[in-house]
Amino acid sequence: MKIVGISGWSGNGKTTLLVQVIPALIARGYTVSSVKHAHHNFDVDTPGKDSYRHREAGAKEVMVASAARWALMHENREEDEPGIYDLIKHMTPVDILLVEGFKREDFPKIEVWRDEGRGEPLHRNDKTVVAVATNDKNLQTSLPVLDLEDAESIADFIVEIFLKEDVTR
Repeated sequence: MKIVGISGWSGNGKTTLLVQVIPALIARGYTVSSVKHAHHNFDVDTPGKDSYRHREAGAKEVMVASAARWALMHENREEDEPGIYDLIKHMTPVDILLVEGFKREDFPKIEVWRDEGRGEPLHRNDKTVVAVATNDKNLQTSLPVLDLEDAESIADFIVEIFLKEDVTR
């Protein structure tokens, strides 16, 4: 399973890019999954639901399942936040795993950078960034520069760099 990160400061369009690149990769015949790093206080469960009540009662893990999907919630009580490699052990292997966030972890990333973005571009201090998807026509970098508004060409770049073998499914 190939891992490619989509990294960048909040508000630069990581999610917007991912929801365009995922179907583009699927259309090319690849299986795709994703992991999104969330703020520490996020919750997928809501008070009053049975699964929420199970967790509040102290269950370490709660699985919710239906004919449409299943989800496993694991409580990190008295545990450190898991790293990306700890998390992907729980996932079904696919051709490519797209990771949003986890910018401090060691795996190849495409940085999303907007010219109106805040802070400095991450690639200037992050050796794991392999390309920059941007709308900044004046960005000075030795890395490949991808058009942030062209998800198809970004999908082509991911295939060329990470998934070189032909897939016919």
